[in-house]
Amino acid sequence: MMLHLQPIDSQNVEAILALSVREEQRGFVASNTDSIIEAYIAITHNGHAFPFGIYDGDVPVGFLMIGYGVDDCWQDAPAIARGNYNLWRLMIDQKHQGRGYGRAALQLALDFIRTQPCGPAEWVWLSYEPQNAAARALYHAFGFEETGDWDGEEVIAARRV
Repeated sequence: MMLHLQPIDSQNVEAILALSVREEQRGFVASNTDSIIEAYIAITHNGHAFPFGIYDGDVPVGFLMIGYGVDDCWQDAPAIARGNYNLWRLMIDQKHQGRGYGRAALQLALDFIRTQPCGPAEWVWLSYEPQNAAARALYHAFGFEETGDWDGEEVIAARRV
């Protein structure tokens, strides 16, 4: 496995948009189209978003997006969002699941956050549907603990940067 992150650009956006999760997982993660639109909105409203394709060599296997802070449009942001990084999206394409890509991609995300692209922060946080047991187990294995707070209908979990 030669996993790496590749910023989304005009050369790879179509390949990333073509990726999708299994039908029974669709309620757990936004489509990559929606995610890239959300990144655009955040960036154009004084926010920070880092959308990446997850690649094994030159094969796109997933999508990852990291955010920082709160943009001007995010009215109901949880308190932890201010001044901290978040793992906004993580998906592995249905054809590539079960091979350790999610775990490896999460490590790459944390490595990227440790470079402090938007400056220092104390926390990295994420949220997931409470019934998504696979996500909960993966994030817990990396030291994320549920905070008791919610982002809409999703449970928030956090760990120190």
